[in-house]
Amino acid sequence: MCLFVLQTPMKKTKALIGDAGATFVNAFTVTPLCCPSRSSVLTGRYPHNHEVRNNSLSGNCSSLQWQKGPEAEAFPVYLNKLKYQTFFAGKYLNQPFAVWLQVGNSQYYNYTLSVNAKEEKHGDSYEKDYLTDLITNRSLNFLDNRSPQHPFFLMLSPPAPHSPWTAAPQYQKEFGDVKAPRDGSFDKPGKDKHWLLRQPINPMPSKTLDYLDNAYRRRWQTLLSVDDMVELLLKKLDSIKELDNTYIFYTSDNGYHTGQFSLPIDKRQLYEFDIRVPLMVRGPGIKPNQTLQAPVLNIDLAPTILDISGVNLSTVNVDGQSFLSQMAPSLRNGTARPFFLVEYTGEGHPTTDPACPKLGPGLSQCFPDCVCEDAFNNTYACVRTLDGQQNLQYCEFADSESFVEVYNLTSDPHQLENIVKKVDPTILQAMNQRLIKLQSCAGDSCRDTNECNNVFPSCTSLAVGVPLKNKFMEPAAG
Repeated sequence: MCLFVLQTPMKKTKALIGDAGATFVNAFTVTPLCCPSRSSVLTGRYPHNHEVRNNSLSGNCSSLQWQKGPEAEAFPVYLNKLKYQTFFAGKYLNQPFAVWLQVGNSQYYNYTLSVNAKEEKHGDSYEKDYLTDLITNRSLNFLDNRSPQHPFFLMLSPPAPHSPWTAAPQYQKEFGDVKAPRDGSFDKPGKDKHWLLRQPINPMPSKTLDYLDNAYRRRWQTLLSVDDMVELLLKKLDSIKELDNTYIFYTSDNGYHTGQFSLPIDKRQLYEFDIRVPLMVRGPGIKPNQTLQAPVLNIDLAPTILDISGVNLSTVNVDGQSFLSQMAPSLRNGTARPFFLVEYTGEGHPTTDPACPKLGPGLSQCFPDCVCEDAFNNTYACVRTLDGQQNLQYCEFADSESFVEVYNLTSDPHQLENIVKKVDPTILQAMNQRLIKLQSCAGDSCRDTNECNNVFPSCTSLAVGVPLKNKFMEPAAG
């Protein structure tokens, strides 16, 4: 999702949140897929600790194991204990909120909501059923009916810009001239990359280009309703005199690609276009028009929210760290991490796709021309280093080749060249050891960056300065 280009579907959001607060230009998800990423947002943990690996039930998505274990320690549970009035609406896994409207997957019409565990069916009327607007309207009602005596938390997860990309009627002709950006790695061959990146047709046929351009344009159209949502929520907060007391986060669960390395459309890959996410925050103590460079992860959202609410973070089992100190240094002291983990467990079908018999079993997310976006052995772990001096990525695949990819993003920001055969072996060994440590980390050890040495001489920190407790909300793009 491109938020900060001249033409964008999120102009009001950028003005109302980003320009009024902090924009994090190096925000990442620790796993580039919906269910495990949202599990990381809720728990503040890496996937190897909350054990939701992908979108499948076998990958632990919304399983009983999740519900009985990590979900019971999700950050809204702590907020409820602090007498916060909590509200969730949209796509989710289950329900640790006091008030919640849940939809099973990304749909805009003809869906069934679970409203506080009661079934509520919806049809195809724009005025009554369009899900993004329904989420907006019910969140406004929640704010009107809240108790002023207690703080509140809203988490909104609209379907946009997820497929089937159904825009509101008034926006279906917008962005008629918009196409997927042709820069960077667009339609470049996946040379020296994992086999999944080497199998797409290159250059992409015209029918594929037309398809992904249409998808890109329709995604933007759906986001115009999210932009309206943000505007209406901030107007409501202003009208009830809570805007200056409220922290507002805007982010997403994963990135997305449209044509990069000739992959048509999806996520799940280790590259920047799939692991980078937007993140803008405004609220008390956050000065306007800040652009912050230090890396922030989706596992940092839970500890940041709990930090704002006054929870002692030493009592909470999280892998992430609060970034309140980065955006409001007058309120907290803190440090920024110089490196972090990205991990993903691939999904595949046990039988061969009938449309692609030559590819064999173990693949998924296949397009009609037999370009597949995922596979069982698209299982990888990466250590991403970003500390002001080094901008590196080292990734290992759990496959029969033990395939390794290494990128210097300072000289190669689009990750066109895998430099694993050119890197000093001592650096590769150090990166491997760092990755092994991160893959088994839990809690404090995930935040331990004290390994300054001759190979990695830089351990950057941002010293920044007082406890805060206040109300906030988090609109999240689906």
